[in-house]
Amino acid sequence: MTTLVLPPLSLYVHIPWCVQKCPYCDFNSHAQKGAIPEIDYIRHLVTDLQADLLRFKDSVQNRPLHSIFIGGGTPSLFSAESITCLLTEIKKLIDFSPHIEITMEANPGTVEAERFQGYVKAGVTRISMGIQSFNDEKLKALGRIHNAREAKSAVEIAKISGLKSFNLDLMHGLPNQTPEQALDDLRQAIALNPPHLSWYQLTIEPNTMFAYRPPVLPDDDELWDIFERGHRLLTEAGYRQYETSAYAKPDFQCRHNLNYWRFGDYLAVGCGAHGKMSFVNGDIIRYSKTKHPKGYLRGEYLYEERLINEADRPFEFFMNRFRLLEPVPKTEFVQFTGLPESAVKKQIDWALEKNYIIETESTWQITERGKLFLNELLEVFLPDD
Repeated sequence: MTTLVLPPLSLYVHIPWCVQKCPYCDFNSHAQKGAIPEIDYIRHLVTDLQADLLRFKDSVQNRPLHSIFIGGGTPSLFSAESITCLLTEIKKLIDFSPHIEITMEANPGTVEAERFQGYVKAGVTRISMGIQSFNDEKLKALGRIHNAREAKSAVEIAKISGLKSFNLDLMHGLPNQTPEQALDDLRQAIALNPPHLSWYQLTIEPNTMFAYRPPVLPDDDELWDIFERGHRLLTEAGYRQYETSAYAKPDFQCRHNLNYWRFGDYLAVGCGAHGKMSFVNGDIIRYSKTKHPKGYLRGEYLYEERLINEADRPFEFFMNRFRLLEPVPKTEFVQFTGLPESAVKKQIDWALEKNYIIETESTWQITERGKLFLNELLEVFLPDD
């Protein structure tokens, strides 16, 4: 095992409360019952981070935060004052890079103009809004608390709030959705001219209401038609697909997500948050935090921690990197996994023969065919039993 080069460092903060649980959602979110304990929860987030910084002191020393992502749940249920307090306390504990990106998720149904501007004053540079659809009937079926009018109003507020960027989350393949309805949603999103669009297909996840009572979804032919025509619409509007479900105008890619997919490191605090840390001695660990707010608010933070062994690292690396469409520098595989290129020669040769990837002297890159057969491509990097 060689010494690792440490990648950029990010921080994920999870705020678990929502107004109500959506039937498709498998994230760690909890329907709000009564007042949210904002101040108490922030105190625990800060204590949790302090404990991680102490635990990982050999790795985090002299590494400023490259990005922060406040996800959920619905973080915009928290007041601007609470978010200010949170970011102020984090900055006391760890340095911020000069051009740090701070993203916060928001639900259009919980957005007010003054609150948006307050988040910007707190240091938030980017908002990600869960729009999902501009069709009120579809929004109702998805369990969303906003309507199309509120969604468009939230976007207009974002434009004048002083944010450096914002993202719209949009779904296709919704219950009983026709291709024209899906593309109409996309046209309305494009017309709002967001710097970044996350456009992804609804999937039925285990342990969700949709899993127990499956809705009627478009068939595979309709889904492929939606994707092909939608991809063309986005490209013609000046968006570039840089990740499986993410499109951005030039220079507006999400830096936090790029670090995640590039096998970067990220600290994680909050209910059910997942983190990954590398160490110069060659160790790489993944860890997660206690899921339920009751346990977390008792100070029971760390839930699980595991060492990523050498055999698992090729799969872990490419599972992330091949979500991105950009070339993968071979040097990063060596630097971030501690393994030589020869460790994956057999798998790379197989992928080249299948035309799932292309290769230059210094890079690998997934092909259009590789995107279609991504699961098969990734499976070849799984360790032998």
